[in-house]
Amino acid sequence: MKKSIHQYILILSAILFAGSLLSALTGTVTLTGILLISGFIALATGVRGYEKLKGFSYTLWIFTAVTASMFYPQYFISAGNFQFKRLIVPLLQIIMFGMGSQMSLTDFTGIIRMPKGVLIGVFSQFTIMPLVGFTIAKIFNFPSEIAAGIILIGCVPSGLASNVMSFLARANLALAVTISAITTLLSPFITPFLMKWLGGQFIEVNFWSMMKDILNMIILPIIAGFIFNLFSKKINDRRSAYIQMAVYLIIIFLTTLVFAKSVNAGLNQFLVQFLKSTGWFIVLPVVGAVLLSKYLKGGKNYMEKILSMISMVGIAIIVTVITASGRNDLLKVGAVLILTSILHNFSGYTIGYSLSWLLGMPERDRRTIAFEVGMQNGGLASGLALQMGKLATVGLAPAIFGPLMNITGSVLANYWRGRPVKGEEE
Repeated sequence: MKKSIHQYILILSAILFAGSLLSALTGTVTLTGILLISGFIALATGVRGYEKLKGFSYTLWIFTAVTASMFYPQYFISAGNFQFKRLIVPLLQIIMFGMGSQMSLTDFTGIIRMPKGVLIGVFSQFTIMPLVGFTIAKIFNFPSEIAAGIILIGCVPSGLASNVMSFLARANLALAVTISAITTLLSPFITPFLMKWLGGQFIEVNFWSMMKDILNMIILPIIAGFIFNLFSKKINDRRSAYIQMAVYLIIIFLTTLVFAKSVNAGLNQFLVQFLKSTGWFIVLPVVGAVLLSKYLKGGKNYMEKILSMISMVGIAIIVTVITASGRNDLLKVGAVLILTSILHNFSGYTIGYSLSWLLGMPERDRRTIAFEVGMQNGGLASGLALQMGKLATVGLAPAIFGPLMNITGSVLANYWRGRPVKGEEE
């Protein structure tokens, strides 16, 4: 039987990895980097030919980018006078806008339909991972800023990846989406509090500044996505639309108050910021949605594809820039940080699943809560590290945690997918 092209590519990847090992043993650093990067490219391409493995392709591309940034960091830090780290916040905002554009306020009805599961999930999310992160930081005695990064990744909410894994694992997707949405909306209040309480033992944490940054990076772009989604489809219930717009305007007003508090702004600064936020996060999404729905058939589908691609590329860029910026620190603590990231991740899966089992949750809900607890929003943690001015240290743990959680999550999701819940049809 003839081998497929993907089999040959996988064989090539094995040869390239073997060559990189031999090159490393002989001390040829430049050649080692080229062979290792090429090996990951071949592996990421080769697994696309196998149904059970192709889900790992994106993660392998992340590893390719990380490897390149470790061997050639100078190409991923700046271009001329432009610092690539300046891309992190805008990319994160676009990713969150994409998330919001696929949602509406009706997604929160899960609170009414599944109150027990939502309460357990939200409580577990903001207790298990922060405490596990704090414990790991203490036990392994990391430098203070790197330890703070481990705690930070535990204090942020879950992200989109956990929803994808719940879908693959035949878990309760509606519960997963609800928990992610609620923890994300609560994060401006809970994440700064937890970081002040736990992370404040390692670095200085400004509560109001962190709240402002989370609102700016997460909440406002999601609100913009909600508005885009609302106006990109035909509005039948105008009263509901007016109520939603009023709610969004109130949220922007409250967000501007947090801005004013964090920078001690006067009335003029407050009004300018409020108008800017209204323009960016309400007026622009409305105009964009109306124009797309009027002049471009299937415009919303095109937007979904574009935003999905930007999200994948954006996450890769964020991880690459952080790795390049923190390369020297990563070389000192990289192996231990990888070990602790895996430990942190698996602790979330195990404790989340066990707690929901003890509390009598059904199997599908246990799987969901395991993913929601074990998988965090690494992009948000990276953005906060940047805003704190500590991307190369506090940002290291989120950069490592992100790719690793996708690997462990994919493995666990595929394991559960092969073991359907009793009585559930294929």
